[in-house]
Amino acid sequence: MRVLVIGSGAREHALVLALRRDPGVSAVVAAPGNPGMAQQAQLRAVDPCSAEAVVALATEVAADLVVIGPEVPLVLGIADAVRAAGIACFGPSAAAARIEGSKAFAKDVMAAAGVRTAHSEVVDHPGELDAALDRFGPTWVVKDDGLAAGKGVVVTTDRLAARDHGAELLEQGHPVLLESFLDGPEVSLFCLVDGETVVPLLPAQDHKRVGNGDTGPNTGGMGAYTPLPWLPPETVTEVVDGVVKPVAAEMVRRGVPFSGLLYAGLAIGPAGPAVVEFNCRFGDPETQAVLALLDSPLGALLHATATGALAQAEAPRWQDGAAVTVVLAAENYPGRPRTGDVITGTEGAEPNTEVLHAGTSLRADGALLSGGGRVLNVVATGADLAAARDRAYARIAAIKLPGSHYRTDIALAAVEGRISIPAAHV
Repeated sequence: MRVLVIGSGAREHALVLALRRDPGVSAVVAAPGNPGMAQQAQLRAVDPCSAEAVVALATEVAADLVVIGPEVPLVLGIADAVRAAGIACFGPSAAAARIEGSKAFAKDVMAAAGVRTAHSEVVDHPGELDAALDRFGPTWVVKDDGLAAGKGVVVTTDRLAARDHGAELLEQGHPVLLESFLDGPEVSLFCLVDGETVVPLLPAQDHKRVGNGDTGPNTGGMGAYTPLPWLPPETVTEVVDGVVKPVAAEMVRRGVPFSGLLYAGLAIGPAGPAVVEFNCRFGDPETQAVLALLDSPLGALLHATATGALAQAEAPRWQDGAAVTVVLAAENYPGRPRTGDVITGTEGAEPNTEVLHAGTSLRADGALLSGGGRVLNVVATGADLAAARDRAYARIAAIKLPGSHYRTDIALAAVEGRISIPAAHV
């Protein structure tokens, strides 16, 4: 099977690596890809948001399967165009991708499916903002109703900060979603979904805030780990049966069946799991940790999902142990990042570790340069979280990029037993 992966980040690099481990995959093409993928895949230039360009490339390289990594091409309907050309595609239709593209749409689906989520209101006029804010708090959750790469969310106990963020979004012409705050630790659960067939992958936890101790502004994700030693094993079944399957069934009922990766972002509170958000694709950086432990052929799983055969596919198998991903970010990220600096220390292979490229480019003389906000990911596996953490941080310490920063506490609270689910109030 020949696979074309669309995208250029560390998530797509992780997908490429996992596909190369699948004996049923004969070739991987990454478009546009990044310098780190060049040893595992043929790189081709493409505009991921051009349906015509993606279909032309998939046809040219004789792809048996197209895997679309980022959310924007999915929301724009690139998967529809690939399927219309008769090529199997892993990724939902534009209509189904609205589960991420419009938070208001996702709320409507959850309400119809009877799924627990935060109370919410959409504000689309500045004159309505203050009155709406008065109906929320003492912790305000203010979101961009559209796609924001994880950075359009403010969670704060400061009403003025909440108002400023909402006003800024409205000034930019973006509707604002206000939500009640959901208590409890967050979990990311990826599920392969083929209509009403749901197959969960390993649960993971992302670290969204830029600073240690979950301080500072939200980012696209500064690190992740799996598995979650503090999460009761039955929770995954509870989420699949009480959240993902009802939502998948509701999408089918609406005539927009979901096919691809449905990502449930959850808060595990006193009353059980509640949905924070849905995404229509593999999450970044959780994918990097989850796929590091996958022991099944990824290509076979994705192809079965894309072709309506997931119900007949073998269940995913997992390696023992744990995986940790740490993100190296450029100076000033998540603000406007400094780019164009030389990166050193990525060369050489270390056992049980991978350096995945997220935002890099090559200079004419072959030097590796920073090219985005999140520049590199270090992914490490180990017998347990502590061992995986030690390997990841030993590896990232050897990488040099002027002004760069990374969190030093990824998975630390889990290792130290400091994460717990709030008890129900009697």
